[in-house]
Parts: sequence; structure tokens; C-alpha cells
Amino acid sequence: MISQERRDLADLLDGFTDEQWNTPSLCAGWRVREVVAHLAMPFSLSLPRMMLKMAATGFDFNRLSSTWAINEQRPNAELVGVLRANAENRFTPPGFGAEAPLTDVVTHGQDIRRPLGLPTAVAPAHAIVALDLLVSKKATRAFVKKGLLDGLAVAATDADWSHGSGAEIRGTSAALITAIAGRRVDIDELSGDGVSLLRTRTGVS
Repeated sequence: MISQERRDLADLLDGFTDEQWNTPSLCAGWRVREVVAHLAMPFSLSLPRMMLKMAATGFDFNRLSSTWAINEQRPNAELVGVLRANAENRFTPPGFGAEAPLTDVVTHGQDIRRPLGLPTAVAPAHAIVALDLLVSKKATRAFVKKGLLDGLAVAATDADWSHGSGAEIRGTSAALITAIAGRRVDIDELSGDGVSLLRTRTGVS
């Protein structure tokens, strides 16, 4: 799954113009370029070096990722090459399994594709893995806000997946992944009486 997602994204990036690379992504403060630099980061640092940098940021992985992505100097094509060359890489962040890097590349793929008006569909099997992680308790360590989905029943309209009980939210798996991760989705992509509550909790209109 993860190898296919990385290769598909690398193939997409191969054809990007400078304007597309510099387009603001859905990930706050990052252009498309910074998103790709972030995805390439695990393959650019040895584990000991990563831990040293983590210590320097007070073991704040989000801070490390942001600093690395913004300061990355390698050419766009080289970053794409790193992503493709490591398609089969089995790196997982501490405390997570293989579902974490898959969720990361799927979510950031949405960050890239949506502002550029590109197709956003995610393979159902891949989407289910990502959604299962995003609604899990450990997701609050890196992916979502604690209590985000309390009292909400979330269901995908294009995959056999649902979670929780309460006010309903329905949408494609790609839209759900994007919204749960705290990104903006078009108003018509989600339906149900729980949508307004989710938007309030994420702070995304």
C-alpha cells in the first residue's frame, strides 16, 4: 500500500510546474514543496541523527518536521527521486506501525492535490487503513486533536467504513481523511448534522 502511494505521488510530482510546486498546500504554512520535503525527511536522516534533532526540539516531531521542510535546500526533482527510491522503505515513527507512514502520505497527498484541483480519490483499502488510524486513540499523538470525534458518527460513502455514534457525518473517504486531519474541504463534500460540530472543533470553516 505505502509503496504504491509513494510511487503514485512521485509520478504526479514529476510533471509539476514551478507554479504548482509553489502553490500553498492545505497544510498550514507549507507550499507543495514543503509537503514533499516533509515526506522525504525520514529517508534523509539516520535514526541517531533524527533523535538528536528531536532532542533539540524538545522531542516535538511536528516542530522538527516544520523546521526541516522549510529549510530543505535540495531541488524539487531530487526530493521526488528520494520519495520514489524509498517507495519500499519500511520506516515507521516511534510508537506507530506501518499505518502511520501510509496515513501520512495519503493525507499529504490530499494537501497537494486539492489546492491544485487534481483528482483526490483514494484506493478504498488504503483509505480504510488511514481512517482507522485517524480515529484511534494514538492518532492524537501526531495526527488529530484529542476528542475531535466525540459524539460523532462518521461514515464513508465510497468504502465499507464507519466509526462512532451520535451526530452523523458522511462523505467520501478522501474528504473524511482530509477533514479529520484538520484541513478544509468544500462544503458540499460532507453531509450530516455533525458537520458543523466537526468544523468548529477543527477550527476550519
